[in-house]
Amino acid sequence: MHLDASPWHRPPQPVDPLDRTRFPVDPWRFVERAYDVSDLGLTETLFSVSNGYLGLRGNVEEGRDTHTHGTFVNGFHETWPIRHAEEAYGLARVGQTIVNVPDPKTIKLYVDDEPLLLSTADIETYERALDMRQGMLRRDLVWRTSSGKRVRISSTRLTSVVERHLAVMTLEVEMLDGDASLVISSGVLNRQDGSDEYQVSSAAMGEGADPRRAESFEHRVLQPRLHELRDDRLLLGYRCANSGMTIATLVHHQIETEDPWTERITIDEDQGKHVYEVAATRGNVLRVEKLVAVHTSRGVPPSELADRCERTLDRAVSAGVDQLQQEHADLWRRFWTESDVEVEGHPEVQQAIRWNLFQLGQATIRAGSHGIPAKGLTGSGYGGHYFWDTECYVVPFLTYTHPQAARNALRFRHGMLDDARRRAAEMSQFGALYPWRTINGQEASAYFQAGTAQYHINADIAYALMKYVRATGDRQFLLNQGVDILVETARMWADLGFWHVNGGGDRSFHIHGVTGPDEYNTVVNDNFFTNVMAQHNLQAAVQTVRELQETDPVQMQRATVRLGLDPREIADWERCAARMHIPYDEDLGIHPQDSQFLDREVWDLNATPADRRPLLLHYHPLVIYRYQVLKQADVVLALYLCGDHFTLEEKLADFDYYDPITTGDSSLSAVVQAIVAAEVGHHELALRYFYAGLFVDLADRHGNTVDGVHIASTGGVWSALVGGFGGMRDHDGRLSFDPRLPESWPSLTWRMRWQLSRLRVRLEAEAIIFVVEVGEPVTLSVRGQQVTVGADEVRVPLAGQGPRRIHEPQLQLIGGTPTSEGPRTSDAVPGGAVPHSWSHELDDPTSPIPVRGPGAGPAGQVDPVT
Repeated sequence: MHLDASPWHRPPQPVDPLDRTRFPVDPWRFVERAYDVSDLGLTETLFSVSNGYLGLRGNVEEGRDTHTHGTFVNGFHETWPIRHAEEAYGLARVGQTIVNVPDPKTIKLYVDDEPLLLSTADIETYERALDMRQGMLRRDLVWRTSSGKRVRISSTRLTSVVERHLAVMTLEVEMLDGDASLVISSGVLNRQDGSDEYQVSSAAMGEGADPRRAESFEHRVLQPRLHELRDDRLLLGYRCANSGMTIATLVHHQIETEDPWTERITIDEDQGKHVYEVAATRGNVLRVEKLVAVHTSRGVPPSELADRCERTLDRAVSAGVDQLQQEHADLWRRFWTESDVEVEGHPEVQQAIRWNLFQLGQATIRAGSHGIPAKGLTGSGYGGHYFWDTECYVVPFLTYTHPQAARNALRFRHGMLDDARRRAAEMSQFGALYPWRTINGQEASAYFQAGTAQYHINADIAYALMKYVRATGDRQFLLNQGVDILVETARMWADLGFWHVNGGGDRSFHIHGVTGPDEYNTVVNDNFFTNVMAQHNLQAAVQTVRELQETDPVQMQRATVRLGLDPREIADWERCAARMHIPYDEDLGIHPQDSQFLDREVWDLNATPADRRPLLLHYHPLVIYRYQVLKQADVVLALYLCGDHFTLEEKLADFDYYDPITTGDSSLSAVVQAIVAAEVGHHELALRYFYAGLFVDLADRHGNTVDGVHIASTGGVWSALVGGFGGMRDHDGRLSFDPRLPESWPSLTWRMRWQLSRLRVRLEAEAIIFVVEVGEPVTLSVRGQQVTVGADEVRVPLAGQGPRRIHEPQLQLIGGTPTSEGPRTSDAVPGGAVPHSWSHELDDPTSPIPVRGPGAGPAGQVDPVT
């Protein structure tokens, strides 16, 4: 597998980066044909199974070898005091980190007392496959023991999307040559509070500092409360030391074999084992079924949770494993009916697309009242926190494919509203301020410059809320919960910003001291993304309140009383939105990322060695903050989310300016750059960015997939397909299409929900075809032409796939002639750049200028300006 720990700021050519001798192409399965210990952490993530509530990393059944064991429950966390080097009022005080709950995955096998250990075993055949159509992990192998006996071993693993508290595992063993004494030792182990049973520390513990990883604990986290056998079932119950959260895990085993067997069951406060000894004969299949129930709570005693586990297991045992697997597969088939995206003629792309969509399903399908962690439940990266990118990258996918899951995610944010109100008050603001990163609703970002200062989280939630409401027509949610979020977030923006009188006497509304999505530029004034999204948030609040006053005055009056809403506030929000300062530079014809951005030097990315990437791991933040360099798309993201506010010419100029100085150090960037590149006509570059986003995890492009799947990036893959190449937009409840099909793709097909209908869209080079598969007719537009679609296919001819630009964007030279393919700028030089504020001093375009910026050579080196 190709590993690229330092992705270049321009993506490579769109080629399949995977080793297909090891990972063969299969449109519905992600398959591994050779076991390799060199990238265990990566494959443990890639082969994880989850249902949105319970997640099992793809650790091998034997428990060894491993990089990082992991079993996670959404929202189950420990808290710890944040120690700041220098204290200040309002800093986050309590950290939150997801807990590695008792691990039930281990099922060890011994043949004539020889243990199966894949790293040393003589393996004749091997296949591990993530069956994405059925939502199940399978492994099949043939092992030749040291005595020459061959053994066929097959296993399955799933976390049920029907019973979300349930995991189901099976193991089948068959002696192919001769008889043997078999021992199967299956157990559950508390890995959170120490090394594993072999005293082997996690390989992840010695890999150096990385702020993207979860924090480690200095105390015992899971305090034992229960350890007992209940009808031969293994029961462990705990309470978290600080957070007070509780958990119970109950494990049921069943054996099927024609051969004689005995069993032994033991349990203590951190481990339970169920051991079978079987006198196996050649040709007889031994089958062990393992059912695991997990229940958690914010404070219910573990004994009560154990009762819930018993009820879960009783239902599961009554149904039987075959029925459990079938019902689980049926729900996954329904998921694919709503969500699948098909690309004709590129099976390797099709497989990768489905893997990304499968991860979206695993992270959300049964999340229920919980949030959606940045890594799903595939690893402990980012501490299991929920971030703003859920609303911008994941909720749109859910809105158009699984509206109920989108509703659940938004209701989760509504449940945080009281905490957000308290946080706003602590930050001396009116209304509500949502935390940038959290599990329990409280801000957990210890690095406020690049975290807490990202006030745009408020607007991101409002954005996702309005997309959901307009696409589904869910007025009940809007009245009961949505309007509360809109009102309180609008209040925060109106209070945070201030009025400034310009030289001509005009008043404009400004927002200072915030950080946008790009964490390489922090605590700035008038961040473009923040101001644009805040404007949208204010407008949405005004529009919603007035619309509800007209259409449902009784319910709106109740909301008015509930929120203490003053009509004068609404007029104030309207004025703030109308006069919001949107930064724009007339000389360059671009939108500056913030008010001082163009006064900084441009980082010389071309001279920055690959081993100094990502920048955040190799340069002090103050070094990065002094330059025009981006971790991820910021202005460009706003151009996509609020694209109806900007012309195609403005989008082109902005994209061409920012693309050459965007590092792509964030996994959130490539998919957005693909969307806007496609829209403005950089077709080839768009496809390259799409591949970069598509293989973020599969090819480990950021070197940290060991910590879990980048769930927001997987959501961005869907948006890049549907919004980038499919050209789908939904602005203010109007569905439209302006496609950009890649030249090498014969067709692109997807399904999406609109109101109560399911629409199938097929894009070809010369036409786009629509049909309503479920529901009433849908009215939409294609490049300005209004179309009504019903049960019969509607074919709309296309005159090409939009503009096609030959040259990729690059910084223009001083004294150069601006072209339509680049930004209208004349203040950059190869190897370094001149701040915009110097441009008036460059009367002689041939005079030498000092080259600045990390990687640009020794201090004082000069290059002639050409």
